[in-house]
Amino acid sequence: MSKRSTQSTKPHDTTEATTTGHGGEIHQPAGGSHPELTTNHGVPISDNQNSLKANPRGPTLLEDFILREKISHFDHERIPERIVHARGTGAHGYFELTKSLALYTRAKVLTEVGVKTPLFTRFSTVAGGAGSVDTPRDVRGFAVKLYTTEGNWDIVGNNIPVFFIQDAIKFPDLIHAVKMEPDRGFPQAGSAHDTFYDFVSLTPEAIHMLMWAMSDRTIPRSLRMIEGFGVHSFRLINDTGESTFVKFHWRPKLGLQSTVWDEAVKLQSADNDFHRRDLFEAISAGNFPEWEFAVQLFTQEEADAFPFDHLDATKLVPEELVPLQVIGRMVLDRWPDNFFAETEQVAFFPTNIVPGIDFSNDPLLQGRLFSYQDTQLSRLGGPNFHQIPINAPKCPFANQQRDGHMQMQVPKGRVAYEPSSLAADSPRESPKAGFRSFAADESGAKGRIRAESFADHYSQARQFFRSQTDTEQAHIASSLVFELSKVETEYIRELMVGHLLRVDDSLGKRVADGLGMDKLPPAAETTVPAEDRPNSPALQIIGKMKPTLEGRAVGILVNHGSDAALVAALKKAATDAGATVKIVAPKVGGAKLSDGALLKAHGQLAGTPSMLFDAVAIILSEAGAKALSTEGAAIDFVRNAFGHLKAIAIDAGGQALLKTAGVKPDAGVVAAHDTTKFIDAAKTRQWAREPSVRTLA
Repeated sequence: MSKRSTQSTKPHDTTEATTTGHGGEIHQPAGGSHPELTTNHGVPISDNQNSLKANPRGPTLLEDFILREKISHFDHERIPERIVHARGTGAHGYFELTKSLALYTRAKVLTEVGVKTPLFTRFSTVAGGAGSVDTPRDVRGFAVKLYTTEGNWDIVGNNIPVFFIQDAIKFPDLIHAVKMEPDRGFPQAGSAHDTFYDFVSLTPEAIHMLMWAMSDRTIPRSLRMIEGFGVHSFRLINDTGESTFVKFHWRPKLGLQSTVWDEAVKLQSADNDFHRRDLFEAISAGNFPEWEFAVQLFTQEEADAFPFDHLDATKLVPEELVPLQVIGRMVLDRWPDNFFAETEQVAFFPTNIVPGIDFSNDPLLQGRLFSYQDTQLSRLGGPNFHQIPINAPKCPFANQQRDGHMQMQVPKGRVAYEPSSLAADSPRESPKAGFRSFAADESGAKGRIRAESFADHYSQARQFFRSQTDTEQAHIASSLVFELSKVETEYIRELMVGHLLRVDDSLGKRVADGLGMDKLPPAAETTVPAEDRPNSPALQIIGKMKPTLEGRAVGILVNHGSDAALVAALKKAATDAGATVKIVAPKVGGAKLSDGALLKAHGQLAGTPSMLFDAVAIILSEAGAKALSTEGAAIDFVRNAFGHLKAIAIDAGGQALLKTAGVKPDAGVVAAHDTTKFIDAAKTRQWAREPSVRTLA
């Protein structure tokens, strides 16, 4: 057996290595007397890094009482709020299959083309509580419950295809580290603090996910503009029992789009419910969000040839290696009737799969199969939460489970067991149609050990960073500088820079310079050197962003006397391009335009800042511009629009307001009468402007 390959890096001057059972080396800062880590019943724990598996790449064993106790305690820490993903919003819709996978699976939902399967989708942040805001830098949950004719199928994923850890036994540690620090109760909904980076600095398997978390993926413009990933490898099983590995992807029809960091921060004060409101307004207006559903399919033999282990949740399968096949679409077309009854009470489970789909041995997935069910027992009050309408299957279901808290059905008859001979209509098992697991051949010695194939922590992190555009690389580096600047413990900052030097030398140096380090710390220790993998343009946002205004919003700032014809022309051009147009005025009642007509406003200037829009137009008379020249909200409106790299249309009055605000026009500031040029500019951010408005790492 090999040592656990997830080597951790030590503080340079005060570390001693210890060994935990089969687990290999971990590192802890020396000094002080550390008590033994034990179970709640006092049993010393030999390895707190690895769950008990049938073999290094095998399934996690139910007998692992240490894993079950740790996860179960974690699952029940908060009632009734979700431990993670507490802040969320959701919508009803349907899934339509457009290409059959009958060659690979017997699952009807993936073989019956044209059938529309009802579903419910919930989006969420991870770290913040239910009362936090929509727009922090955070991973977004992307969970879909499909009510198939064979039972509920839940795809419980994120907007990022990888995760921080390789083994579920570390999940409580990860979340305890990223949540608010327990002695002070802050920061809320943010990773920029000591405990998170202390954990990450000692857990190099998290570095790849950290690159994603520090990218613009975690500050999305809209929930309608994020990708979704099932994260883990699953299996598809066909009628003959053959298995094919699969990864699930959701790709937004509107394309990817993110905010910039300063904008995301200001959105938290502009509208705590920005993403929730955006989704609600889109559905209410009939602009139904839509995603393509795609799969990556590969055999065991193909997986064996990958330069990484697909069972490692900190790794992805590049699209250039295994192309995506689009096989369906998801449309969200109905807002919940009651937020609590549906969005808040919906319960997702990775264990909700249907015949023809099965699990892989991914050790993070294996732990999730226990954790999610266990969590809902506390959060929803007992074992009958599946009877809540949002969770109940829409196909018939029958079993011999009885009683329990909040039992809402009234089972009849004397039989509550199987087999029985006393009831002709008693449910029976169905060997032919029922769920069957893949007959995987498992061998090897059981133990708490990480497979050697999980050992490379830096190659895909390097691939991700180097695949980004120059602008996106600068954003990642700047995000790391911002976050690590909030870390008070100096040696943790040094450890993190050491990891970044392993990812990419230039990245480590940029972050070190941004932190004001006099000299570079040593690069992190590693048993597996990072490899240079081919760049993957599919990992970008800017590089594959659609030049479109569809699904976006344009704000037009007006005051008394604004040119009515110009406002109408801009509104028509933006609407024709697929955007929603909102009028902003000093007073919510609106403003009388040049034609004497009152144009009602969608928002008051002081409460409707430019962060809420993808592009803006400033249409003001001379008197209107002068009236706003001493109005702080007006100055901020144009300064923020410019600073957030948005296209700005101006007339003479708008130009005067820009001058008052100290904004020097560039190519993204266009004459309002040239509506074609404005619409073209509004379809993207003005990335060339960024170096002139902020210093990036």
